[in-house]
Amino acid sequence: MKFIRLPRFQRTIAVAPMQLTERDREIIRFVYRHRFLRSVQIIALVGGTHQQLLRRLQLLYHHGYLERPRAQLDYYHQGGSRHIVYGLGNKGAAFLKRESGVTFRPLRWGEKNRGVRRIFLEHALLVSDVMVALDLACREKGNIQMLTEERLQNTKGYGRRFRWKVKIGKRVSLGVIPDRVFALEFTNPDGHRDRVLFFLEADRGTMPVVRKNLSQTSFHRKLLAYAATWSQSIHQTRFGFKRFRVLTITNSPARVESLVHACSKLERGQGLFLFADKSILKDSKLIFSKIWRDVSGQFNSLLN
Repeated sequence: MKFIRLPRFQRTIAVAPMQLTERDREIIRFVYRHRFLRSVQIIALVGGTHQQLLRRLQLLYHHGYLERPRAQLDYYHQGGSRHIVYGLGNKGAAFLKRESGVTFRPLRWGEKNRGVRRIFLEHALLVSDVMVALDLACREKGNIQMLTEERLQNTKGYGRRFRWKVKIGKRVSLGVIPDRVFALEFTNPDGHRDRVLFFLEADRGTMPVVRKNLSQTSFHRKLLAYAATWSQSIHQTRFGFKRFRVLTITNSPARVESLVHACSKLERGQGLFLFADKSILKDSKLIFSKIWRDVSGQFNSLLN
């Protein structure tokens, strides 16, 4: 079957009819879980022939199951080859509602995802880069299970949403909303199964590291909030986990240095935090290696 070139960012009726296959359904579920995915990530997650999957993605877009954010048009103006980014479309949301009873706020997903701004899209893609790398690495290892935020929320005992508030001193209250939440379940060297909760922060270097007061957003404020989460045992009382780590992925080694320095100024909870720059994501097999830097300058594995 010849690959038909259709408009990238404008739907057309000149497209073949389609019926959803199980692989199509799987693609829609993955895109919904991650919010935005590049075509190459979808192919890695779903498996199969590259060209066949590109054809299915093309059909899913033109039939309204997936959306292509227009913010990525900027990438094509820069020249070179780019992987198309996909979000959930209106028909994809309707399918999920029929299939699993997923409830959506009264908005149109297609319009929402098509109109996201470039800053938001790039941040969301950095989160997806980490989560896809983890997913693929768990498949490669075979003995490590990743529990997604959706699964944790549906598990008995962990039904609370992963957003909360902490007290800093007597007067300041800070809200905490991680960019993503997941847990890893693995076997310790002593043979026992362990489960650790992780809060992911994707830092693109646009937020100031430190500011004069806590009413202003800064990365230091995030560090304080997570440290307070630990000292106030919120991870135990609210989510039922004995321990957690905070992973920060950022855009450069220099930014890692700045964030580690800010972390070193904390009075407590320094050991909660691990940092890395996004170059570690080039090979998903490395994500469980000792590549995550702590405040002391040592490199750790997520499975320590």
